[in-house]
Amino acid sequence: MSLNATQLKHVAHLSRIALDEAKIPALLNDLNAILAFAEQLQDSKLDALAPMAHPLDQSQFLRPDIVTEENNRTALQQGAPAVERGLFLVPKVIE
Repeated sequence: MSLNATQLKHVAHLSRIALDEAKIPALLNDLNAILAFAEQLQDSKLDALAPMAHPLDQSQFLRPDIVTEENNRTALQQGAPAVERGLFLVPKVIE
């Protein structure tokens, strides 16, 4: 898929973007290059590939999911100006 100047102007109008007539050929070239790159993702050879989270084959070292600190909520909330049912109360900012 590639764009022509008329389509580019139409999209710019819908987006409320002002275009300089002298820059349209360069914009078309750049946008068509981006669209050509995106079309490569539709290649059927990519269907058999498994998605990956990282390009390197490494495992992530995770710490054990255990509680390491005590619950000090009451001690921490003693200095708060307003507390209700274990929650800090703050002034309403958005109406």
